[in-house]
Order: sequence, then C-alpha cells, then structure tokens
Amino acid sequence: MKILVIQSKMGIGDTIIYLPYIEAISKNYNSKVTLLVKKNSKFSEISESCNYIEDVIYLERDSKEKNLRHNGFLGSINLIKDLKQHKFDCVFIFNSSIRYKIISKFSGIKRIFQYPLFKKRNQNIIDAAQNLIFKTIKKKIKSDPVLNIDKEKKEMAKKNYNIKSSILNILIGAGGSGVNKIISSKIYINFMLKCINKYNCRFFIAIGNSEEENKVLKEIANYKDKFNLTKLNDLRIKETLPIIKNCSVAICNDTSFSHISAALGLETIVLIADTSILYGSYSPRMHPIMSEKINSNQLAREAIDPNKIFSKFEEIITKLSFSKLRP
Repeated sequence: MKILVIQSKMGIGDTIIYLPYIEAISKNYNSKVTLLVKKNSKFSEISESCNYIEDVIYLERDSKEKNLRHNGFLGSINLIKDLKQHKFDCVFIFNSSIRYKIISKFSGIKRIFQYPLFKKRNQNIIDAAQNLIFKTIKKKIKSDPVLNIDKEKKEMAKKNYNIKSSILNILIGAGGSGVNKIISSKIYINFMLKCINKYNCRFFIAIGNSEEENKVLKEIANYKDKFNLTKLNDLRIKETLPIIKNCSVAICNDTSFSHISAALGLETIVLIADTSILYGSYSPRMHPIMSEKINSNQLAREAIDPNKIFSKFEEIITKLSFSKLRP
C-alpha cells in the first residue's frame, strides 16, 4: 500500500511532534510512508532517524515568496500533478484545510483521512493528531517522539569530540526562530556558573548564526576561561545529533534543539518565554519553566529565574543517579 502523510506546519519541532503518529500509521499498514512537508521543516536533517519514512515530497509554498511551484491556484495544480505520479492509495492529512482534501481527491487518492474541516481555531496540536489516529486505526498513541541514532555514530562523536562519561555533559540550546524566543544570555550564564560551582561539567552550545544568536553565543563565550564549552553553531543539525545523544541533560528555550534533545532521550528543561507551554511539555522528557514577567516593561525572555532552572536540573540528575561533584 502506498501511503501519503501531509504535515504542512513549518519548523523541525512541529515535524518531530508528529513522528509518533506517522510511525503508528506505518506500523498499522506494515508499509513505509511518504511524507509531504514544507522545505523549511528541515526534515532532511533528521530523516535518517525515521526508518518508517521512505520518501519525502517537499512542499514549495510560502506566502512571503513569489513563483514557488506550489503557491496559489496554479501551485495546487502543480501539486496535484506531482502527487498523481506516485499513485497513492491513501492519505493522512494532519490539518483541517479543505485545500489538501481537494488536492488529494484530484490526485486520485481514494482513501482520505483528515482532521475535521474548518476546525483550525484553538486546535490542540497533540489532541487533534491523537484523535485522528484513534478514529482511523483505533490506536491510542502517546505523545512521545523518538529519534534513533546509530550506535557507531554516537561512539564516533564521543571519540572525535573527546566526550567523557565521567563528567556531566550538558546541552545548552540557546537559539530560536524569533527574537522573542531567544532567552537572555545572562540567564544561561547564571545557571552555568551555578553548575560549575558544584559539578564537573562540559557544555555543548547549540545555536544558529543570526545576529541575535551570535550575540548570545559571544556573551556566553566570554566566560570560556570558566566554562568547558564546545560550540556547535557551525555544524548542520544532522551532525549535532550524535553529539547531543552523548549528553545527559539539556537546557533549551523553545527551539529546534528542545524537540531534538527530548526525542533523543535527554531529560530536557525547556525555557518558555512567550510561546505556548504545550511546545515545552508534550514529551515525558520535557520539563517546562515559565517566564515570570512582573510588569509590562520587562521582556518575557529576561524573566526566567536561573535558580528554578538549577533546582530542576539538580532534581533531574539526582533521579539519573549522577554523583559527579567537583573534588
């Protein structure tokens, strides 16, 4: 059976959220699936960790860019042509858009499973996906995405980056797709200083290369004489995965790396500024800490208490049975 899954949200985090449901579809039909996603989902960076997806069709559609293949009415015609070539038997559409239902019908797909139409407003991203899967294949699927990393790649990263199991290896995911998501460097620095005063730590900082992100990275790097710090900003996301897998705990804002680290099995503290807590709590390995903005003049990204981060961090490593106190 040839199965298409349509996930039209942008961003790698949204794609990771849907992985348990895509995997459930694949297992139910005993068939790998084809995934239709936007190019900016960056799915290619994690595709090797999803062996139940055999092919990817990239949706070239963006209201901010002209002349993309799938934009507008003519873009819908092009997408129909593209999908027809694959002769899909069924499609699972993870949204409420009638556009994709019409496209699927004209693509010759007989069996179409989708969210209720015109119900996008106030739609819970987890509940909607779980309801679709239960309605169609009668399975209750937990919100627990997993990315699998080859053991050899993990060991190679451990060797190449001289990662020692005798110390606490901590991921700091400090980037973000928007300036309001990026947490003030002062909060990370305060937390990291608390860590090194009590534990033997090494920090791996995952961040992008935007102007605001470079500012955060520079401010943290100013403490390089104190921190055992390894920067990952020049690596592709896929190259960071085996490195992150060697870490024990992650502290991230709402960024790609909070989703990635939790899916790789790390207990992940997620710092929430002005985004929904749902994006920092849907995985059982996520531990959200909310901004405590006290007045309208204070930025949410500067109002997270480092003491709360450190307290949650110690709670986590105690459960993980770490005893790597500094001598």
